[in-house]
Amino acid sequence: MTNPNTASAGKPTESPATDNAPKVHVDHDEAGTTIDHDDHDNAYSGLLVNDAHWAFGTDFEDPLAGVDTTVPEGIDPSALAQYCLMLGDDALVFSQRIAEWCSRAPDLEEDIALANISLDLLGQARLLLARAAAADPTLVPELPAGSPVPDEDRLAYFREDFDFRNVRLAEVPNGDFAEAVAKILIFSTWRLALFERLVTSRDTVLAAIAAKGVKEMSYHRDFAARWVLTLARGTEESRTRLLTALNGLWPLWAELFETHEVEADVAAAGIGVDPATVEDEAGVILDQVFAASGIDRPAAGALAGVRGKKGRDGLHTEALSRMLAEMQVVARAHPEGQW
Repeated sequence: MTNPNTASAGKPTESPATDNAPKVHVDHDEAGTTIDHDDHDNAYSGLLVNDAHWAFGTDFEDPLAGVDTTVPEGIDPSALAQYCLMLGDDALVFSQRIAEWCSRAPDLEEDIALANISLDLLGQARLLLARAAAADPTLVPELPAGSPVPDEDRLAYFREDFDFRNVRLAEVPNGDFAEAVAKILIFSTWRLALFERLVTSRDTVLAAIAAKGVKEMSYHRDFAARWVLTLARGTEESRTRLLTALNGLWPLWAELFETHEVEADVAAAGIGVDPATVEDEAGVILDQVFAASGIDRPAAGALAGVRGKKGRDGLHTEALSRMLAEMQVVARAHPEGQW
C-alpha cells in the first residue's frame, strides 16, 4: 500500500479552487506536504503585501481625497495658500508644544486631555497645509524625484523657521501646568473666534475645516477655562503660578489681532477673517473667565517685533528654531525612508 505522505513528497498539494480568495502556502519539508491557508485563517498574511509608505508622516492617505479643491473664481490662489499656511502653522507649532506634555501632566486625565488637544490641532494643521499645497503647489519644498513624502508633510518637515507663519504665542516654550492652561485659554479663545466666522468662507474647503475646528476649539477653551478658574481659586501657590503665567504670556496677546496684508486681502475677498474684527469678542470671553476667577486682566504691554516684523512675517523667537530642529531632524535625515 502506498503511503500518501511519501507519495506526495516534494509535490505541493493543490487545494480545490472554490473561490478567488488569495492563499498562503506553508511548506512542511519533513513531511513533504504543503498546507494551504485562507487569508482569514492567517493573522500574518497581510505582512506579505507591499504597502510601504513614507515613515514619518501623520497618515498614509490624502486628507483632501475626494474633495473639490478648485479655488473659487476671482480668488488669488497664492493669497488663499498663504492664509491657510498661517492658520496651519499656528496649529502645527502649538500642537507640537502641547504634545511635549505627554506623560508629564499632573495626572492621567489631564495627560490624556492635553494629548487629545494636541491631536486635534495636528489634524487641523494637516488639513490646512494640504489646502495650502493644493491652492499653490509652488509653496511645497522640492525633494528628490520619486520621494514618497506627501505635500503637507513636506511643508511641516522641510521648511526653515523663517518660512513658518505662525503667531509667536504658539511657539512659547513650556513652563509649568498653570502656564500651559493659560496659553491654551488665550490661543483657543482667539482661534475659536476666527473659526466661527471662517465657516462662511467662500472657499468651501476652508469653511469645512473651520466647521470641524469650531467643535474642537470649543472644548479646548472650556477645558482651559475650568483649570484657570480652579487654579485661581485654589491654593496661594496655584494662584501665584497662574498670575505669573498670564503676565508672562500677555505681551503676545496683541499680536493675535494685528492684521497682516495677506489676512486683509483674504478678508476682503470673502475667504478669510481679519483678526482685528474679533479682538473685542475674544476679549469679552477672557474677561468673563477672569471675573469668575477673581483676577484682573494683565496690564503688560505688547511684545515688539524686529523692524516691525513678527510671526506672520516669518520673524520668530529662538524657541521656534530649537523646536523645529527636534521635530524635523529624523525626517530630514531620511527623506525617502519607508516602512
